Amino acid sequence: MNKATVKHAFISSLPVMAGYIVLGTGFGILLSAKGYSFWWALLMSITIFAGSMQYVGVNLLATGASVLSTALMTLMVNARHLFYGISMIEDYRDMGWRKWYVIFGLTDETYSLVCGNPKLPDGVERKNYTFLLTLMNQCYWIFGSVLGAILGNAVSFNSAGIDFSMTALFVIIFVEQWEKAKQHFPAILGLAVSVICLLIFGADSFLVPSMIGISIGLFLFQIKMERGTE
Repeated sequence: MNKATVKHAFISSLPVMAGYIVLGTGFGILLSAKGYSFWWALLMSITIFAGSMQYVGVNLLATGASVLSTALMTLMVNARHLFYGISMIEDYRDMGWRKWYVIFGLTDETYSLVCGNPKLPDGVERKNYTFLLTLMNQCYWIFGSVLGAILGNAVSFNSAGIDFSMTALFVIIFVEQWEKAKQHFPAILGLAVSVICLLIFGADSFLVPSMIGISIGLFLFQIKMERGTE
């Protein structure tokens, strides 16, 4: 693992560091507001490492949700990772000992950075770059969440509105991807299907139908693109 790879991974991760420390701190504050110590923040950030699901997990813990309810909620919140995983199959196939960790650590932000760097500078090893980027991003999140939990237990905070920070982050990611992408149909499809399902099924039940509709739409779009290149 050479210096060029470490340096490039660190520089690439700086925007995520800024966001993850702030968002992780918000998660830690919310967790402490429910009466949990910083050990819970540390354990959840090491073993779960899913920002939006960890925010949701705070209320699941506080209300004593069942295992089945937790599993279904996790599936709905993180269903988008199915798309991430499918698109990264070839990239992660020959990762060796790194493979299981980079699969576990494939967050929205890490996915955006990995896909946004198709050509790396000379001397940068892609496998080690992907691994280091994933590891650094998780370390930022762990630091932020533990810091937030410690601050939350030491100082009184009004936690109202903190959980909206994840929504704001997703909006930023969407805008950045829109600016970088040449083909905007998938983004438009996702927005259109989500709005339609929201109107039909309501805010509490629209996520799964949206994912199914988007999957079908992208599948048909992919077939059309392949036929067009033949």
